Amino acid sequence: MTADLTDLDDDQRVVATHLTGPLCVLAGAGTGKTRAITYRIAHGVHTGAYGPHDVLAVTFTARAAGEMRSRLRDLGVPAVQARTFHAAALRQLGFFWPRAIGGTLPRIQEHKAPIVAEAASRLGLGADKVLVRDLAAEIEWAKVSMVTAEDYPRRAASAGRPEPGGIEAGTVAAVLRTYEEAKSGRGVIDFEDVLLLTVGILAERDDIAAEVRRQYRHFVVDEYQDVSPLQQRLLELWLGGRDSVCVVGDVSQTIYSFTGATPRFLADFPSRHPGAPVVRLVRDYRSTPQVVSLANRLLTTRAGRMSPGAVTLQAQRPSSEPVRYEAFDDDVAEAAGVVGRVRELSARGVPLREIAVLYRTNSQSEVLEDALSRAGIGYQVRGGERFFARPEVKAALVALRAAAKAESAAALPDRVREALSAVGWSPEQPAGRGAVRERWDSLNTLVSLADDLYARRGASLAEFRQELDERAAVQHAPIADGVTLATIHAAKGLEWDAVFLVGLSDGLLPISMASTPDQLAEERRLLYVGVTRAREHLQLSYARARTAGGRAARKQSRFLAGVWPEEEREVRPRAAAAASAEEMDPAERELFERLRAWRAREAAERSKPAFTILHDTTLVAIARAKPRTTRELTLLRGIGATKLESYGPQLLDLVAEWSREQAEKGVDTPPRGSLS
Repeated sequence: MTADLTDLDDDQRVVATHLTGPLCVLAGAGTGKTRAITYRIAHGVHTGAYGPHDVLAVTFTARAAGEMRSRLRDLGVPAVQARTFHAAALRQLGFFWPRAIGGTLPRIQEHKAPIVAEAASRLGLGADKVLVRDLAAEIEWAKVSMVTAEDYPRRAASAGRPEPGGIEAGTVAAVLRTYEEAKSGRGVIDFEDVLLLTVGILAERDDIAAEVRRQYRHFVVDEYQDVSPLQQRLLELWLGGRDSVCVVGDVSQTIYSFTGATPRFLADFPSRHPGAPVVRLVRDYRSTPQVVSLANRLLTTRAGRMSPGAVTLQAQRPSSEPVRYEAFDDDVAEAAGVVGRVRELSARGVPLREIAVLYRTNSQSEVLEDALSRAGIGYQVRGGERFFARPEVKAALVALRAAAKAESAAALPDRVREALSAVGWSPEQPAGRGAVRERWDSLNTLVSLADDLYARRGASLAEFRQELDERAAVQHAPIADGVTLATIHAAKGLEWDAVFLVGLSDGLLPISMASTPDQLAEERRLLYVGVTRAREHLQLSYARARTAGGRAARKQSRFLAGVWPEEEREVRPRAAAAASAEEMDPAERELFERLRAWRAREAAERSKPAFTILHDTTLVAIARAKPRTTRELTLLRGIGATKLESYGPQLLDLVAEWSREQAEKGVDTPPRGSLS
């Protein structure tokens, strides 16, 4: 396959054909940015503007890099390098270390916690697990922001950094120094050191920098809004004053500021590269108009303008069902509501792997896991055990290596099924949940990946094994067949047919720790990222209380003010609704009572308070207006899109039945009030 530019829209084509000099692409969620930049790379190689080994594409997650490599392979340019910043830097560091430093590259310490705990203990701070976690995060921020221990108090104050674990800045600076001493004593380096050491070598050794620049002449940086000062410095050293760089990003998806990421490099790109074209990708091919409309509203200021630098999305998909808004009594009820809706979607043909439940903090997953397990619905927690570290997956890789040595004319899907049958896979999934089902799910994920690669490019078993080796090297796990549970942060860059955003109450989103304007703005962007993960089905929900019978103190997220359909609260005195009911004639009052009886049944079935179905004032309005059509029903106060979808047909049927009975009695029942 080659890069046929007719497959692109006009804006994407501008990106793909601008092959020289600097280019800034502001790409909204779902606008096909990965498609545009991979076609750009492939077009450059196919036209001879680039050599396949001259290009380095960098992004931020192993999954994104793997997806980019897969697309480049499909476009006929498999030799192009697509890596994360860390992976690219580590490769260069390992190659040049013997020449620049001498000896063998130190071992990388995968987890900071043991060394942070040692440093904290040396300073008499103890080694509390939460404190160690907070200090480790602060160490990472300082290093990617290129903040030294000596400069930490000033820089932390100017950045508005909260005190980790309540420890004042001078003590944190001491932790930074002691951590580095403890790390050196163990003879190891951490992940941030990979970038720092690479930057140091390239800055100090002109010969090595020149060698890297001869290798890579053209750069593409995806998710550029998430670069840290350290990553930006590395990019500048790679470029060495050249300007053949394409950056792609979306300021509305900046959600990693707490780790040192900053959108200012994206925002300032045109000023750093005068004359550089700025292309906006605004056509959203991912989400329905209903989802896109909500996403745009979340970023619209009170003055009716989009947030600075934000892209206004334009939906390209056909209209579909409305966004659903649900309020539940407690967390358990919310989880049960999600499970019920998952069952509905599954019955309608939505695969479980195309459903995700997203939340703000990891602690919110427990009640969801319990509800899904009790319902016998498979799920996977994103960020849990690494896929390629699972014993059954390791056994599968061994079986596939053995199968590759045997001669066979069978197609890839058949060969994979035969090989994995020897380690526990079967065509029929085991009943129930538990370890047996989880092992089968892992193996079946490999079977599904083989089917996909064979359908897409007729892959052989050798090519399938190469794909798995590449994925294992960067922990790019294939998608399993089960509902995905993930924090919104972990869902960045992913998408599903159906998305549930749960726990949307103040204190959870925005998180209670967010207090400054910048922190609150980032929390709003986090909600935007969650919303834009959905292709078609989207449900937003929160629970009024944490536990059953608890105080209903939670309120919906402030970010949804003016967005959430006004929850039917009993804010008006009951006497007002009663007075309106008293004004009705006996026949209308009979209809009103039927409506109330219907509402009571609905409330019981949904385990919700009656007033959350429809308020008394809305029932009075229906009884007086006697709507005959959907349009007439929508003109009544209290009947929005969500209520109309949920209850409209039932209400119209009930009114029609009552009207027929009145006609049989010879009672004239004209509507009262305007329906025009």
